[in-house]
Amino acid sequence: MTFPEKIRGAALLLLLAALPAGAFELNLNKLGGLLGKVKDVQEVDEKGEIRIGQGVASNLLGAAPLVADEGMQKYVNQLGRWLALQTERPDLNWHFGVLDSPNVNAFAAPGGYIFITRGLLLKLHNEAELAGVLAHEIAHVLRRHHLNAIQKNARVGIVADVLSIATQDKQHSETLDKVISAGTELYARGLDKDDEFEADRMGVIIAARAGYDPYALPAVLQTLDAMNPQDSGLALMFKTHPAPASRLELLDKAMQSSLDKYAGQPTLAARFVKFASPANGNGGRKP
Repeated sequence: MTFPEKIRGAALLLLLAALPAGAFELNLNKLGGLLGKVKDVQEVDEKGEIRIGQGVASNLLGAAPLVADEGMQKYVNQLGRWLALQTERPDLNWHFGVLDSPNVNAFAAPGGYIFITRGLLLKLHNEAELAGVLAHEIAHVLRRHHLNAIQKNARVGIVADVLSIATQDKQHSETLDKVISAGTELYARGLDKDDEFEADRMGVIIAARAGYDPYALPAVLQTLDAMNPQDSGLALMFKTHPAPASRLELLDKAMQSSLDKYAGQPTLAARFVKFASPANGNGGRKP
């Protein structure tokens, strides 16, 4: 599994250049009501989390490879890592990628592996919307939603298996394979609705802290809500996520006017079209 190289300081300047001076001022603690409470769980350490995430990410890439467009992959990685810098886990070795799939979806795996499909990317209109989607997935990693779901939903004994992963010397073992399999199965079943709602609330805050219009994520949900639910490309998204209208309603109640002063932050539509469109024929995106 090959991901773009780790972002360099110079690459960050591309993102910093268009961001307002107040991009770092949004305080997550002051908006704690938007975030909800952190769940009390028996946690896997970071080493174990990354090992599980690597296996799950490999399975996702086995189902759909990365889009063969180095420029686009680099752009999405730069944006994702800029967003991750605004969180409590900036030093995690984050990886972002665009999967070559026409389905409309995005995925997170433990340890900082984030994917968006080509199908969803082509439904977005600007960089702020992409930032909102990636920030939502980043929130899943921050709150360890997938690890918690593995422990909660998998067969008896899986909790001990998950907690023991980091203590094993072998890179591949029956225990690790079992946990990775349980983690991969979540993508066909979905997380709890409360996890998705929490990721929405956190996503708008992370995007705002990074200097983007926080209302871009609600705009993405509006786009999804307007699409034909019978579209085969939406089947997995609609099966594994709450209805976009429900997410919009709850997000509107949570945001209220708390983020209005950040609504004028940039959306960067031109840069998004330049870098996020696949090289071959603009990826089917309308000019």
